[in-house]
Amino acid sequence: MAAWDEGGQGVMRLPSGRSVRGRGLRRPLPVGQVPAFGLYLLGGPPPETAWSARWVRWRDFWLPSDPAGFRDELVGTLRRAGDERVEVACGGGIGRTGTALACLAILDGVRSDEAVAYVRSGYHPRAVETPWQRRFVERFGAG
Repeated sequence: MAAWDEGGQGVMRLPSGRSVRGRGLRRPLPVGQVPAFGLYLLGGPPPETAWSARWVRWRDFWLPSDPAGFRDELVGTLRRAGDERVEVACGGGIGRTGTALACLAILDGVRSDEAVAYVRSGYHPRAVETPWQRRFVERFGAG
């Protein structure tokens, strides 16, 4: 299994043992390992990458424009994280990325009422920035 290095910048371990890297696209690509797949959460198309990537239309500080399509992308992303290095990224790497990582954690077994705290402790202390992003995470578990 091609996993991220333990303790790598932005790497979060899920309950199943899978790891996913979160990052902000406005920052330089971290030195070292590169992803095999990226899920990019942006208002417009993501930059070109040397790896396979998918785009979810999602304006800064808001919610995904197609929640059902977002869920489908996360299911595929979680599956890929089992044997590929996967990253999830938005512009800053905190709000949209944190929201997506919290939803991935739910798909991997974390209770929806614990997912924000899980991501804040394992990825970034300010992940999931807005009240509506937090509500989205809580409701994601019911969907």
